[in-house]
Amino acid sequence: MGDQMQFIVEKLNQEPFRKNYNLISFDSLESLQLLQLLSDVLGEIDPKHAVDIREELPEQTARRMLNLLGILKYKPPGAAPDLSAFRQGLVTGSKSVIHPVLHWLLQRTNELKKRAYLARFLVKLEVPAEFLQDDTVADFNKQYEELMEAFKNLHKEHEQLKISGLSTAEIRRDISAMEEEKDQLSKRVERLKKRVETVQNHQRMLEIARQLRSEKEREESLAQQKQEQKSQLFHAEQRLQRAQVQLKEMQHVVADSKPESLMKKLEEEINFNSYLVTEKIPREMESKKTSVYFLQKVVAEPAMTQADLTALESEINEVNAQMNQLIEKRMMKYEPTDSKFSMFRQQASIISRKKEAKAEELQAAKEEMSSLEKQMEQKSSQAHELEGSEVLTEDEFKQYVSKLRSKNMFYKKKRLEIAEITAEYGILQRTEELLRQRHEAIQQQLQAIEEKKGISGYSYTQEELERVSAVKSEMDEVKGQTLDNMSEMVKKLNAMVAEKKASLAPVIKELRQLRQNCQELTQERDEKKIQYDSCAAGLETNRSALEQEVKGLLEECAQEESNYRYINCMKRIVEIQLQRAKEEMKAYVSPDPQERRKAVREQYTRIILEQENLGKKLREKQKVVRESHGPNMKQMKMWQDFEQLMECKRECFLKQQNQAAIGQVIQEGGKDRLVL
Repeated sequence: MGDQMQFIVEKLNQEPFRKNYNLISFDSLESLQLLQLLSDVLGEIDPKHAVDIREELPEQTARRMLNLLGILKYKPPGAAPDLSAFRQGLVTGSKSVIHPVLHWLLQRTNELKKRAYLARFLVKLEVPAEFLQDDTVADFNKQYEELMEAFKNLHKEHEQLKISGLSTAEIRRDISAMEEEKDQLSKRVERLKKRVETVQNHQRMLEIARQLRSEKEREESLAQQKQEQKSQLFHAEQRLQRAQVQLKEMQHVVADSKPESLMKKLEEEINFNSYLVTEKIPREMESKKTSVYFLQKVVAEPAMTQADLTALESEINEVNAQMNQLIEKRMMKYEPTDSKFSMFRQQASIISRKKEAKAEELQAAKEEMSSLEKQMEQKSSQAHELEGSEVLTEDEFKQYVSKLRSKNMFYKKKRLEIAEITAEYGILQRTEELLRQRHEAIQQQLQAIEEKKGISGYSYTQEELERVSAVKSEMDEVKGQTLDNMSEMVKKLNAMVAEKKASLAPVIKELRQLRQNCQELTQERDEKKIQYDSCAAGLETNRSALEQEVKGLLEECAQEESNYRYINCMKRIVEIQLQRAKEEMKAYVSPDPQERRKAVREQYTRIILEQENLGKKLREKQKVVRESHGPNMKQMKMWQDFEQLMECKRECFLKQQNQAAIGQVIQEGGKDRLVL
């Protein structure tokens, strides 16, 4: 406890509180001051709670603090804390309750600030289930939940960006490295420009190189267009095949069936869809809403301890036992007609469950079929993109594996050769280094001999002349080879372009024909769809008229049933009133005094007499009080005057005693002076 108080005092003396407490002053704080201090700490965490508790009621203060502590997920200390005692201690400002709360809050202030900030946007408002039945309220609630999820995602991205941010030093290093690389590239470009300017017709050669690069880019774009057109052609063929299959199925259905069978199928489909819309989906939505409502209530409630869980389990067991007893009593009271009805009810419930199960199986089968169709389309498109229109067979796969093995062996062999060449390269590099050292030594000896003979620099000049002549001959050869290569490359490019055009011409013609066929099939499909829509609209109008009629009859039936129940209830009430009147008359007319006393009239007469007697007594008492009021007031005034007189005498007596004591002291002081 001492360490806890020491920690609290240190934190409160720091920023932003600056309370200047010590252990004694903090321990001597009263309950109201402790509550204000707790409110200040909570106000630092959440600015909405920075209020003066003297301006609000104690219940409001306790409710506000408990709400924020629940949001911050504070749990009272102890294995099984008493929540009612904790609330009572918080209301009264008990030190044993507030000190642990302050210690917990001051330990993790930054974390709790973040949690309080998030709670402003993430604590969900509880909307009752009956209000969610309204479409407008449901739409607003859905929009509210979507905004909450968007806030969660944005906050996560913000935290990740905070954590994964690059430092300025790393950015500066990257910028300096990129600037150095830019300088090196600019220098290389300048060197290449200087080397090219010495070549004859360099402008024409540069123009040819630009044309070559543009032709290569054009070739790549043409290849990409070709690939796109191939994929479009493949998709068009797939759509055409699906349309042909659907057309064949429709023709087969139309040829093999009659209008009655088509109408029957449509009615079955309409019945199934109406069952889903009117019964299954609303029931599922209602169950989901109720479960979400209960889950929201559970989340909004404070954390439960093990004792609360055991109490809830015991209550659940008691309620289940009561339910079982009631069911047994109802089953014992059943009559034969009720047993027949229960049998019919059981059969109806079994049939409804089977119906729901079959509907779910049908819905799952439809979803599985659609997912399998999508997977088949994806796999076929992937196979076409990978230049494989068919799946490999077993023999082809074996051949493919054998090719991979042979390529692996070839790769290992070449890898060994590369290792040998690398080792030989190391040996040759070392040999080159030794020869270079020997050459430098011989060159120094040659320079020394030339200086002795008086012809220094002769060997260097001769080497430079030989090198310049060799470079000139190499440049001439390179120029000739470059021009020849460029001319050959231009010829090849022209030939390749002509070849590509010739190869794409039949494909374009086929594509035009396929587009025309696709347009015809699309037109035919639109006509069929118009016919289907007209037939469906007629059936829908008939169905809506029947639904309206059934709805009106059901409402009329419900109204009549409610009138019947109301009349029965009124009849029952009147019968009970008549029965009570008969019993009253019987008791009133009865010669037996005991029976007559049970009559309501006799009881009310007796009560009236008692009240009249009580009124008489109270009036007499009032008369006595009124008569004695004047003398009593006079006597009370005399006693008050007597009390003032005695108080005045007491004060005079005290003053007289004080004056006598002061005079005695003065006399004693005078005697002492005389003695001295």
